[in-house]
Amino acid sequence: MANPNIDPYSREALKDRNVPLMVLSDAENPLTAPITRRDPAQAASRSILEPSDIARLRFTVRGNAIVTGGAGMLALEAVRALLEHGAAGISLFDLTASFESAHAVFALASLRQTFPSAKILEKVVDITSEDAVARGVSETVSELGSVDILLCFAGIVAAVPATEMTIQQWRRVLDINTTGSWICAQAVGKQMIQQNTGGSIVFTASISAHTVNFPQPQVGYNVSKGALLQLKSSLAAEWARYGIRVNSVSPGYMDTVLNEGDNLAPLRAIWASRNPMGRMGDPTELSGTVILLCSPAGRYINGTDILVDGGGSVF
Repeated sequence: MANPNIDPYSREALKDRNVPLMVLSDAENPLTAPITRRDPAQAASRSILEPSDIARLRFTVRGNAIVTGGAGMLALEAVRALLEHGAAGISLFDLTASFESAHAVFALASLRQTFPSAKILEKVVDITSEDAVARGVSETVSELGSVDILLCFAGIVAAVPATEMTIQQWRRVLDINTTGSWICAQAVGKQMIQQNTGGSIVFTASISAHTVNFPQPQVGYNVSKGALLQLKSSLAAEWARYGIRVNSVSPGYMDTVLNEGDNLAPLRAIWASRNPMGRMGDPTELSGTVILLCSPAGRYINGTDILVDGGGSVF
């Protein structure tokens, strides 16, 4: 038993610590086996299905998803794609002001009209609060029945020279982009483990996790996104045995409201000029990658980051 009078981080305590061991999956685990091996009936059905039906099933999304930053442009495009591919329910986590934006109001009304049988929830959740996230996950399970997918889109950016960045600015960026993603992943991961049906978690990293942005200085943002790559890999290793796959996507500069405005015109021109495709990405161009990672097509993709940047990171 640990001595309560000893600092747990002291050298003395470290010498006597008990280190838990990571447990990986094995070939007999139905949560990580190939789908056709886990479900012989599904394997047999392939022989009577049309090729177009097999292709459709490969990218069919099943169950319910929590999407953080859910009122943002990238998130709402991903939500539309999830619903198009079969998701039954969506729970959007965001702040009140975000849900009240003109774009979000219009987009959510459109989604509800296009997918009348789907349940689309709006949850006011501060993802930096463990209590708020736990409450949001609990309410989502109560209303939808399960959580099978987590997409973490919530994030902020701060373009500040390193010598001028305050500790408050630094902590806020890390708190939302990195710690907020961790809080949501831990809460949803526990729920998925309890359900014992597996699941998919997708973090939104960035090209900023791989290269230094130019010309704007944004050290805090770059660090926050780089940390997500390690978070993704660590959880992918620990949670694979539960059938939970953890991956990330790294978008390049996307043509969203965050990158609009006359003041950003010179930067937009530079970003486009340094991209092999000569332009920024459209929000819809991220959706296919999200569907891949959340559908049977991505069943053996775990611990991976996928760059979606038009080739911008090759330089």
